Amino acid sequence: MAALAATALTLAATPAALAAEAGMTDEVTMTLGKDGTLHVVEKISGASGQAKRTFITRTRYDDGNDRLYRISNVKGGTLSGDVLTVTGPTVEYDVKGAVTPSGGIEELRWFAVNGWNQPVAKATVKVSGPGQVQNLSCFAGALTSAIGCTSASMDHAATQADFEQEDIAPDQALTVIVGYPKGSTSGKPILDKRFSLSAAFTLDTVTGGALAGLLVLLLGGVGLLYWTRGRDARVAGHESGKVDPVQNGHFSPPDGVRPGQIGTLVDEQADVIDVTATIVDLAVRGYLRIDEQPRQTYDAPDWMLVRLPNAPVNALLPYELALYQAIFDGRDAVLLSQLSGSFAAHLGKVRDALYADVVRQGWFARRPDTERTRWTTIGIVLVGVGLLATVGLAWFTTYGLLGLAVVIAGGALAVGGQYMPAKTAKGSAALAHTMGFRQYLFSGELGDVPEQHRVELFSRYLPYAVIFDGVEHWSRVVASVTGNGHQADNLYWYHGPAEWDLSKFAGSMRTFTTTTSGAISATRQFRSL
Repeated sequence: MAALAATALTLAATPAALAAEAGMTDEVTMTLGKDGTLHVVEKISGASGQAKRTFITRTRYDDGNDRLYRISNVKGGTLSGDVLTVTGPTVEYDVKGAVTPSGGIEELRWFAVNGWNQPVAKATVKVSGPGQVQNLSCFAGALTSAIGCTSASMDHAATQADFEQEDIAPDQALTVIVGYPKGSTSGKPILDKRFSLSAAFTLDTVTGGALAGLLVLLLGGVGLLYWTRGRDARVAGHESGKVDPVQNGHFSPPDGVRPGQIGTLVDEQADVIDVTATIVDLAVRGYLRIDEQPRQTYDAPDWMLVRLPNAPVNALLPYELALYQAIFDGRDAVLLSQLSGSFAAHLGKVRDALYADVVRQGWFARRPDTERTRWTTIGIVLVGVGLLATVGLAWFTTYGLLGLAVVIAGGALAVGGQYMPAKTAKGSAALAHTMGFRQYLFSGELGDVPEQHRVELFSRYLPYAVIFDGVEHWSRVVASVTGNGHQADNLYWYHGPAEWDLSKFAGSMRTFTTTTSGAISATRQFRSL
C-alpha cells in the first residue's frame, strides 16, 4: 500500500513538474478596434519567478522619423517606462500606433511576444479585427529577422488570424502582421521627428532664399545704422589743409589741444599711450621732472617723478589734474616702478575725465566708450537671441539656418559697435588738423625756428610724437641742440644719472615710454587695453 501511495503521488506531481521544465508559455489574444487601438490580453503560465517584459515602443520609420507605440490601460501588471511587471496570470493593455495605411489596405504590425526576462517555450497569438483578413505574415528571431514563425493561418471566414512560435529567447521577438481593408480603422502611425544636423540645417530653395533675404535685411540694417549713426560728420575741404604748428617762433598745437586729447580723438579710446604722453607733457610744461635713476648692468630701468614747486596746478584740465593727483597722491616724488600699485585706484577717474573732455570739446556728441558699449552689448544680446532661435528652429523645424542669420547679424553689430562712436563736424575738423600736424612731425621740416627756442619747442613736440609713435625720431631732434647750439648733459625737464648726456636721450626716452605704458597697463583699469 505504501508503495502504491508513493507511486500515486509521483504520478500526480508529474504534470506540474513537466510544466515547470517545459518553460514559460504565452497565449496572446489581440483585438483591433475601429479607432486603431489594439487591445491585447496575455495569459502567462510556467514562468520561473516574476515575469517581466520590456516593450519595443520606438522603431525607425524613415530617414527623418521614428515610429512610436504607446502602451496604456494596463491591467494585471504594472508599467514603469517600457517595462511591464506581471502581477497575475493574465495581463491586459492597449497599444496605439500599430496600424499603417499602405496602398489599398491597413496593416497591423505588432511585436506580440518580445522582451521577456526568460525564454518563452511556446507562444500562440490570435488576432481579430473590424474586417476580413486580407493578408498575414509573421517573423521570429531578432527584431529585423526575415525568418517566418512556426505557423500562420486564418479561419475559413477570414475573421481571425492565428500564429504560433516555439523557443523565443529573451532578446528575440515574434512579430505578427495582419492586413485589413482600407477604411477599416482610423489608425495611423505615431511619428516622432528624429533630430539630425543635416535635417535641422537643410539648405534648399526655400531655406536658402529665406537665409539670403534675412541676411540682406539684417546686415543691411547694421550697415544703415553705421551709415546714419557711426560715420564722422563731413569736414569742409579747406579745414584739412597743411598745418604749421610754429607761428612766430612759438609752438601752437592743432586747435590748441593736448596730447592726451589728441590720442583720444584719433582712436576714440582713452588708453595707455594717452596717459604716457600726458605724463611727458606735464614734465615738458613744468609740472614735474623726470629723473632717470642710476642702475647696474642687470638692473631694471627706473625713473623718479618729482613734483615741481609753484606749478600752476589750477590751470590743468580735469583729466590732467586727475592724473597729476594719481601720480603724487600727497607725496613730492615717486618711482615709476611704484606706480603700478599706488595709483591704480585713480586711473578710472583719468579715463572718465578724458572721455568727458572730448565730449566737452564738442568733438563727440556722446562718450565714445559708452557708445561702443551700448552697440556691442546690443550685438551680443542679438547673438544670444540668434543662438536660442537657432536651437529652437533646428530642434522643431528644418529652418535652423535662419537663426544663424541672426547670429551673424549680431556678431556684425558687436564688432561694428567698436566703430560706432562718431565725431561731430568740430571733431572731424580737429582730426583733420591733427593729421596735418602728424604729417609735419614726420616730414623732417623743422621750419625757421630760432636756435635759442629749439629745445623748448622740440620738447613740446615730444608728447605728440609719443601719441604718433615717433618718440625716437623726436627724441633725437631734442637731443641734437640746446639753447646755445651745444650739447648738454640734461634737459630742463629730464635729468639723467652721472656720466649720462643727451646723446643717450633717445634710447632713454624710448625705454621710459615703454616702461610707463607697461606700468599703466598692469593696473586693473587699463589691463584690457
